[in-house]
Amino acid sequence: MSSARPLLGIDLGGTKVRVGKVVAGSVTRRATGRIDGKADEEVVLARIYDTIDRVIDDEVVGIGCGVPSVVDVEQGIVYRVENIPSWRRVRLKDKLEERYRRPATINNDANAFVLGELHFGKARGYRNVVGLTLGTGLGAGIICNGCLYTGANCGAGEIGSIPYREHTLEHYAAGPFFRHRGGVAGDVVFERVKAGDEEALHLFLEYGRELGDAILIVLYTYDPELIVLGGSISEAYPFFERGMRDRLRDFEYQHALARLVIACSELADAAVLGAAALCLGAGPR
Repeated sequence: MSSARPLLGIDLGGTKVRVGKVVAGSVTRRATGRIDGKADEEVVLARIYDTIDRVIDDEVVGIGCGVPSVVDVEQGIVYRVENIPSWRRVRLKDKLEERYRRPATINNDANAFVLGELHFGKARGYRNVVGLTLGTGLGAGIICNGCLYTGANCGAGEIGSIPYREHTLEHYAAGPFFRHRGGVAGDVVFERVKAGDEEALHLFLEYGRELGDAILIVLYTYDPELIVLGGSISEAYPFFERGMRDRLRDFEYQHALARLVIACSELADAAVLGAAALCLGAGPR
């Protein structure tokens, strides 16, 4: 399917659903709907449909949806969506195709993110890439030799769940770090560091070192050419980069580190573009 043909990208979160019509790598129409994460499965679906209906038109040839959960990619079944307890097992592909009469592709949101970068963003021209989503949680999408790698159960890249210290990796390398160490949300710390607050800067440097541990795991496991950072925390990259790179000095293979590119996503509407990119396929390019 050509990226020039209009596609629909759906980014499903625990409190919002974002939908965009994507043409040649740009979002030409968009809508956002509120999601009540405590609502029943069908109520949530109705809200998603309502948001899609405000965007979709006869030109759209395919639908891609990124969700914060494990997905049976072949059948398009979504399991245990984060922050939507009623979504334990939802045949989302079938439901979207039945309603909109277009092919639908469903995948994890971090996988959608890295595919968006591969087709539209920083990862164009690379064949071995890891996309890290830094937000409420820590997720990874993996491109190996030009192909999206999801594992047998769409569980590859769930590095945030790795046991780490007395908790898990995402407790330190994602949003929970700031509550745990600073007692406030990450966006509050971000505003303070932009205003020149030294304590906030120290907190971000410490966060960078924790993220560095996550990147060490990525390097030893996947040996990528490029790591692309996305998600809300990536906007603070200038404030945590030094701490992150200090930690990477412990990497055993410094010659490989010298060739590694670490960059932040510059895609506007990255989540919607990534979801649309699911329609473009995950095989060699």
